[in-house]
Amino acid sequence: MQATGAAATLEVAAAAAGQAGGVIALTGPDSIPAGLPTAEPAPAGPVPAEARPRRGHGLPAEPVLALPWALLAAVAGGLALTAAFPPVGAWPLAPLGPALLVLALQGRSLRSSFLAGLLFGLALFVPLLSWLINVAWYAWAALAVAEAVIFGVLCAGQRALLSLRAWPVGVAGWWVAAEALRDRWPYAFPWGRLAMSQAGTPAAPWTAVGGAPLLTFLLALAGSTLAWLVLRRRAVPALAFAGALGLTLAGALLPAGQVPPGTPTATVAAVQGNVPHAENLPGLLRASTVTENHAAATERLAAQVRAGLKPAPDLVIWPENATDLDPRFYPPVSGTIAAAVHAIGRPVLVGEVLQDPQRNAGQLWTPADGPGPLYVKRQLVPFGEYIPFRGLVSHITSLVALQPHDFTAGRRPVVFHVGQIRLGDVICYEVGFDGLVSSTVKAGANLLAVQTNDATFEVDGQRGESLQQLAMARIRAVETNRAVVVASTTGVSAIIAPDGTLVAHTGTWQQAVLEARVPLVQETTLATRLGGWPEFLITALTIGAFGWAVSGRALAARRRRPA
Repeated sequence: MQATGAAATLEVAAAAAGQAGGVIALTGPDSIPAGLPTAEPAPAGPVPAEARPRRGHGLPAEPVLALPWALLAAVAGGLALTAAFPPVGAWPLAPLGPALLVLALQGRSLRSSFLAGLLFGLALFVPLLSWLINVAWYAWAALAVAEAVIFGVLCAGQRALLSLRAWPVGVAGWWVAAEALRDRWPYAFPWGRLAMSQAGTPAAPWTAVGGAPLLTFLLALAGSTLAWLVLRRRAVPALAFAGALGLTLAGALLPAGQVPPGTPTATVAAVQGNVPHAENLPGLLRASTVTENHAAATERLAAQVRAGLKPAPDLVIWPENATDLDPRFYPPVSGTIAAAVHAIGRPVLVGEVLQDPQRNAGQLWTPADGPGPLYVKRQLVPFGEYIPFRGLVSHITSLVALQPHDFTAGRRPVVFHVGQIRLGDVICYEVGFDGLVSSTVKAGANLLAVQTNDATFEVDGQRGESLQQLAMARIRAVETNRAVVVASTTGVSAIIAPDGTLVAHTGTWQQAVLEARVPLVQETTLATRLGGWPEFLITALTIGAFGWAVSGRALAARRRRPA
C-alpha cells in the first residue's frame, strides 16, 4: 500500500489514455475542459457559477475519462481488488479498487454508472469465486453475475455522492453501506469485503477498534483520496491521501492482540482427517470413510501422547462434516467416534449432520458421557443448505431438487465448557458475519473454533475458498482478541494467535494433526463491545449524505429551468 506507487499507477494510466485521445485534459479548476463530447453545442459565454465545480472541492461536472476508458478503469479496479485477496494476496492493491471505481464513475450518467459498476463487479466476483466451478459452472456464473448486478445498481448511489464537497468520505461510507447490504440481502453473502483482504497486514489491528466495517472505511478512504489526488493534482488532495493512507497503516501501532499477564492457557488439537478423492464411491461408504479417517488420525495422536512424543491436548476439534451420517441413527458411526474419544481421553468437538430435522452442528463428545452439548449452525449457506425464494426459483429451474429440504438453523450461540476453556463454535460460512462471531464472544467464549469442510471447493488444486476463509478467521482473531482453531476436512487447517499470526497450519488434501498451546483471553475488545454500531452509524450517515446529494441535484436542476 505504497502512496507513491499507487498514485503513479493511476497517473500512467491517465497519461496513456490521454495520448490515445481518451482523456479530456482539464484547463483549470473553474473552467469547462475544451473538447468535451456533448449532446448539444456548448453555450457561448462564461459558464454559470452554479454549474462550475468549486475551487478545491468537488469534481469536474463532465467526465474526465471517455466512456471506453472509464469502463476499462472499472475492470482494472475490480481485478486489482480481486488480487488483494487470497490466493494472490497482494493486499496493498485493496485501495486501488475504490480509486479506479471513482475514476470510472466520475461525471457519468446513471446508466453508464450501472455499466461501470457491473463491469467492476464482474472483474471482482468472477475470479474471486472461481472455486465455485468445482460445484457447477452455472453456480459460479449465477452467483458472480448476481453479485455484480447488485454492485452495479449500488454504484448509482456512489455516483450521486461524488457531487458532495466531502465526497471522498462519502465514497468510503458507501463501501461500508454496500457491504452491509450485500451481507444481508437478497441473500447473505459476505465474500469480497475490503477488510477481509488485510489479514496479517499493518492495517488489520483496526478491526479490534471498530470491527471489519471500520477497516473497510479506512481502506476505501485511502482509495477515494487517491482518486482525488489524480483528479485534482494539488496539495490538499495529496495531504488527504497521505493522511488516509498513514492512518490506515498506523493500525500497526495499536495494542491489538495483546495477552494480559496471568492469562491461562490450554493445549488444543485440530484434526484434519482428509476426504477420499474417488467421487464414484457410494455415498454411505464415502461418508463413513471420512469419519474413519478422523478417528484414525485422533487415535494416532493418542498413541503419540502415550509414547510421550506429544503433550496431551485439553481439547480436540474435528471439522464440519466429520460425519454426514447422524450418529444417533448409525451405530457403527457412533462407535467409531466413541472409540476415538476414549483413545485420546479428552473431549472432542465433532462436526455432524443431524436428521429430523436436518441440521449442521458441532457436538461435544466426552470419554465419560459420549455425545453431549450441541451447537447448531445459525447462518446457513444460500443454495447450499437452503434455497432462497424457493417457490419462485422452482418455477425457473428444477435444480432446487438438488437441495429438496432446507436445513434448520440454530437460534443462539453455545459456549462449551472444558476445564478453563470456554469454546465458542463458528461453522464454516459463519466466520464471515460480524454479529455472529461477536455474539459468541459476548456469550463468554475465550477460544474460538472454526469447523469447516472445503473438500467440495478444492478439486484440481484450487485453494481460493480455503485461503479466503482462513483470512477471515485471522481477521476475527484480531477483532475479538481470541485464539482461533480452524479445523478443515481437507485443509487449510490452522491455529491462529489472538494477534492474527499463524501458529501452525497444514497443507491441503493430506491427513494431519495440529497441536499448540494457546491463551484463553477473557477481556473483550472495543470492537466486540461496540458490536454493530460502527457499521450502523457509517451506513446511516452515508444514506443521509446520499439523500442530501440527491436533493441538492434536484434543487439545482429546478434553478436551471427557465421561468
